[in-house]
Amino acid sequence: MSLRNALLALLTVEPMTGYDLAKRFGSSVGNVWHAPDSQIYPELRRMLQDGLLESEEVPWGRKGRKIEYTITDKGRQAFGEWMESDLQWTRDRDPMHLRAAYFEYASPDRARAQLAAYRDHIQQIRSMWQQQIDEVVAGTSETLNRRLESVPVSQHRRSTAFKKFTYEGLVARADAELAWADRGLKLLDELDELDRIDQANGLEKSTGTAGASSAAGGPSAADASSTADLAGTSDDGAGTDAEPASGDGTDVGPRHLIQRT
Repeated sequence: MSLRNALLALLTVEPMTGYDLAKRFGSSVGNVWHAPDSQIYPELRRMLQDGLLESEEVPWGRKGRKIEYTITDKGRQAFGEWMESDLQWTRDRDPMHLRAAYFEYASPDRARAQLAAYRDHIQQIRSMWQQQIDEVVAGTSETLNRRLESVPVSQHRRSTAFKKFTYEGLVARADAELAWADRGLKLLDELDELDRIDQANGLEKSTGTAGASSAAGGPSAADASSTADLAGTSDDGAGTDAEPASGDGTDVGPRHLIQRT
């Protein structure tokens, strides 16, 4: 029903052909409620059948003719009732945030590319919304100026303020999404760095474990040789301990260090 009311909102300004409506739609209400031409024309026919619009053929170009639509009293009443009614909230469908929730299943490069593309998209539409604000403030908004011509002067301030307010909200939303995308790109860099640290620590632990296993399994060949040298062997094959101290109190050390004569 929002498409219907968006079309009624445009027609409260002036009568328009389907072509003019589709064109005006894309540059005004289409910023907050997107609808392709394939939806607009069938809806206009349904609104005509429901008595919300009247139509008549008007000249178009040299020989052509088009259907022009005018809002009826019933249409104005329906639009007014919709504006006074409570909105029926719908659950969001956000493909970018859905995908971001499962980025662990994408390669870091692809996740980064998707966030960058999303950021570019949001920046583009933010620029478009900011341009609308600039035009409203400067008084150069063609759509707003047409509306102001169709309403009392006493309503001009409100009409202008609410258009600016709406686009400011869209810009603020875009800024939040840009900041979110930037945080995502930073998060990917941080996670990549943590992975590199984990991999480096894993190699160090692996090397350290191998050294510890060698020590736990017994002395190396060099250690064994050194131990054998320190232990020494007597002429009769029995192992001996260190020599007792010399008579003068000097420790002469192990037997194998004494020069035999």
